Amino acid sequence: MAKFQKQGSEAGNGLPMVPVMLALATVVIWSGNTIVSKAAIDVIHPASIAFYRWVIAFLVLMPFVRRSAWNEREVTLRYAPKLAFLGLMGMVAYQSLAYEAAKTTTAVNMGVLIGLIPLVSAFLAALIANEQLTAARILGGIVSFVGLLYLTARGDMATLTSGGVHVGDGLMLVAVFSSALYGVLLKRWRIPISTWLQLWWQIGAAVMILLPFWMMSEKSPLTAVNLPLVLYAALPTSLLGPFMWMIAVRELGAARSSMFFNLFPVLVAVLAMILLGERLESFHYIGGGFALAGVLIGLRQPTGRLVAGT
Repeated sequence: MAKFQKQGSEAGNGLPMVPVMLALATVVIWSGNTIVSKAAIDVIHPASIAFYRWVIAFLVLMPFVRRSAWNEREVTLRYAPKLAFLGLMGMVAYQSLAYEAAKTTTAVNMGVLIGLIPLVSAFLAALIANEQLTAARILGGIVSFVGLLYLTARGDMATLTSGGVHVGDGLMLVAVFSSALYGVLLKRWRIPISTWLQLWWQIGAAVMILLPFWMMSEKSPLTAVNLPLVLYAALPTSLLGPFMWMIAVRELGAARSSMFFNLFPVLVAVLAMILLGERLESFHYIGGGFALAGVLIGLRQPTGRLVAGT
């Protein structure tokens, strides 16, 4: 962490600029994947794109890590259960549960529950990874959550209670917990192999977990129409994004990194305007403004410098 400070590359609040930019870039990429998912609905089965993306990512990364994978096989085997669990939490659980939840709950409920990720991460990080549970992080999480409530409800807060409670809401809570736990365990475990190699083994675990589900589902072949969507999901979303996120979590901590999730619906709205021609309404600006303000509050340094273990 000190290396970022020695380079003099810091944001205005004392945070190292490089991991901050990596976290932001990751959320931008993952927001773009939401647009891809919408475009993929009519051209490829969800189970197929979920499986293909990780298989492609695994194969693309293999030539670059196979030598280190062999050289570090003994230490990797010692940490194999942890790598597999990270693959389950980070590459499989959240996305699979969110897809199942969408079948039985509303988009409003899902958006609200996703807004809990930073707060859940902050509490888990304090409990598991010895990160400080500061007032700024709690306040930032609450401010962003209010903004996301307003944005998700499209400015009509009454819609938050009109949809009722569904089975999918419980699935989304588990999905939110798995996403938060993934970030916290990345920080807590500090597995002593390279980031790319960690990512490769996590992806491999995801492929093995998803394989039986893909085999039992309706299968969609790769075509000229759906291949670009699969490649976006496989390369920037499944390779570059997780790699940058792992570095951001390592340097910023799980709680701070998770604050960037609050920008997710805001960025999706902007990308939808640019790529799909959707209009930005007043609730986008109001809710997005609160979400951004909460992120800035949550990223504040309580001591003015980055302290090890926070």
